[in-house]
Amino acid sequence: MNKTIRRASVFCLLLVLALLVRATWVQTYESKALADNKNNRRTAIAQYAKPLGDIIVGGRSVTGSKRTDGGDLAYKRTYADGDLYSAVTGYSSQAYGSTQLEGIYGDVLDGTDSRLKNPIDALTGKQTAPGDVLTTIDPSVQKAGYEALGNKKGAAVAIDPKTGQILGMVSTPSYDPSKISGTTDGDAWKQLTTDKNQPMLNRALREPLPPGSTFKLVVASAALEDGLFSSIDEKTDSPDPYRLPGTTRDLTNESASDPCKNATLRTALEYSCNTVFAKVADDLGQDKVKAMAEKFGFNDSKQDVPVRAWPSNYPSHMDKAQTALSGIGQFDVTATPLQMAMVTSALANDGVMADPHMVSKVTDGDGNTLQSYGKDQGKRIVSSSTAAQLQSAMQTVVEQGTGSSAKVPGAVVGGKTGTAQHGVNNDKAPYAWFTSYAKDKSTGKEVAVAVLVEDSDAARAEVSGNGLAGPVAQKMMAAALK
Repeated sequence: MNKTIRRASVFCLLLVLALLVRATWVQTYESKALADNKNNRRTAIAQYAKPLGDIIVGGRSVTGSKRTDGGDLAYKRTYADGDLYSAVTGYSSQAYGSTQLEGIYGDVLDGTDSRLKNPIDALTGKQTAPGDVLTTIDPSVQKAGYEALGNKKGAAVAIDPKTGQILGMVSTPSYDPSKISGTTDGDAWKQLTTDKNQPMLNRALREPLPPGSTFKLVVASAALEDGLFSSIDEKTDSPDPYRLPGTTRDLTNESASDPCKNATLRTALEYSCNTVFAKVADDLGQDKVKAMAEKFGFNDSKQDVPVRAWPSNYPSHMDKAQTALSGIGQFDVTATPLQMAMVTSALANDGVMADPHMVSKVTDGDGNTLQSYGKDQGKRIVSSSTAAQLQSAMQTVVEQGTGSSAKVPGAVVGGKTGTAQHGVNNDKAPYAWFTSYAKDKSTGKEVAVAVLVEDSDAARAEVSGNGLAGPVAQKMMAAALK
């Protein structure tokens, strides 16, 4: 063979091999990245080529699909009661992507999840019928919380203590995801994303704020578990006022007439005595308080329900005065409503925390289960004795203390109020908190609820956990126990 021809043949062969290697590389390693690229129009066309699967609440679809008037995206997402359920569903937008359940289960809802395909579909790449996402949300609990919060800026979470099922997740102000589901919704998107009240922020999961006196439940748990006190009714060594260690500042209580000096933990919870819990936190030390907080879920950067929650924070490297302030839920302590609902849920469930979740199962187009949730046995946070004592103390708070607004006829209710400072030198309206549980002995139903009211029309002097957040918790608990 001619030497020149031989060399040309080898060169051509090398080019062919290079092309084969490159094609294999693209198909094997880069296909996912190319498919997920935001500039890949074909992905969006395939996603919205036919109706999406649905998110189910209480046996009813709260999502749907609507035929578009034209263009290459055949269908767009619709929402029933969008404002009511946006904190659960998130949004699916042809222009702006997907969030929350819409985003997490996007492959199931648009039919591209490999679990939906039979072997032939998997081989040919054929798009199969989409699946559905079934939530644990109770429509009556969700509606009760949404209506009770009304025009207040805040959030609420309700959990079944036995199972960890999230029965309600509300964030206000809210928004209707239907208004941003298409490709021509730029004005609505701009209005939502520039609104100073942040209606698209899921405050139940994504905005940790100072929990105030609700955090005293964590400190009381640490004190009882550590053996600092033999019982909830043992006297503490707590001066009133209490001089913060290493400072010239005296910490006082809401009312000088409250019986907080050397009060028991029960009395201190009933009257929400700052002096007692600041002293207890200092006596325990930040490491022991932090250890208990982390058992309840603080500082967990991977809290998925399955939507990722922002971590609630218990700080490190504090001095003694800062540790004392952390004992009343101030300094740099922050919590989400989900986190405080988890604390109360564990105490209500004999000290065991069931894994919180708002999806019960994911199914294919025929209703067959692809994935189910909530099968774990939970983890013990505190002893049965500590849980029982704190349940009793929380009942005292509701029956004769600061939590009277949470009473539910025919149910045993325990709760804890919280009013957290806000702004420099507390110059802004404080945050109002309420966390509680309720049990109906005749039916066996239980629920734990945490409510945060970040802002409302109430006068500053009228802002309190019992006055603003307690009634919201009461309505959600009553709905859950029906």
